[in-house]
Amino acid sequence: MDGILNINKALHMTSHDVVAKIRKLLKQKRVGHTGTLDPEASGVLPICIGQGTRVAEYLSESGKAYQATVTFGMVTDTYDAEGVVVRTADTTRLTREQIETALPHFLGVQQQLPPRYSAIKIQGQPAYKLARAGAEITLEPRTIEIQSLDILAWDNPHLTLAVACSKGTYIRSLAYDLGEYLGCGACLTGLIRTRSGPFVLAESVTLEQLAAAQEQGTLQQYIFPADFALQNYPALHLDEALTQRVMHGNAFAYPTASGTRQAALGRVYGHNGQFLAIATWDAEHHQWKPKKVLL
Repeated sequence: MDGILNINKALHMTSHDVVAKIRKLLKQKRVGHTGTLDPEASGVLPICIGQGTRVAEYLSESGKAYQATVTFGMVTDTYDAEGVVVRTADTTRLTREQIETALPHFLGVQQQLPPRYSAIKIQGQPAYKLARAGAEITLEPRTIEIQSLDILAWDNPHLTLAVACSKGTYIRSLAYDLGEYLGCGACLTGLIRTRSGPFVLAESVTLEQLAAAQEQGTLQQYIFPADFALQNYPALHLDEALTQRVMHGNAFAYPTASGTRQAALGRVYGHNGQFLAIATWDAEHHQWKPKKVLL
């Protein structure tokens, strides 16, 4: 059983909880997620199984989308509803127009400071553990990109926002920063991940649905092939001779249209159509090099 499951993670579960349940359900050890989703967030959590685990690193690099609920007038130490309230403010004069004017300030490539209560490792320890122990910690800003911010609903003091962003973006930090920019403070009070790479919420499946499908023998319908996660990269279809070269780990030339700029990665398919490998483009020698041979 190889591929990727598009799981709709329930609230109050860790990503590790989901992996453990799927391992038990499928009786398979090679199961892993492609990037954590906070216990207090729900939504898309791709889970790789079998050979699918070998493409997990590429899926974790892809962009994400969220539906976030931001509550203004309240700041917590964790930047979300789980934390201790450290400051409040009146928001009666805050308008949708003010928020609409503020949002473009947060678009594009930028430096974002992660929350102190995050899973980022500091000298081998998660920052949140050090913060809870009262340790003084300093986190470095990280480069992220926010592609779009769209207001879905505004009912003062609650804002529902659609966010499309790069990996590594903290929506909690976005909520906090937006509140500081508007001068009244804010925290994140709800989060649903609606997309992770090519996997979307509308095509996701709950653990309960997965268990029912396992009982009925229809679970295969929920397994995406491993190469689905790499669909943004070019497909390289090889003849039998080149297939043998790749299976032995050798570099190969592949014809492309003159003047075409090569992508950094390619999906390699053998002469029988099977997903064979992931290859990287060697610009210096104008050839592809197998990075991971999957068969």
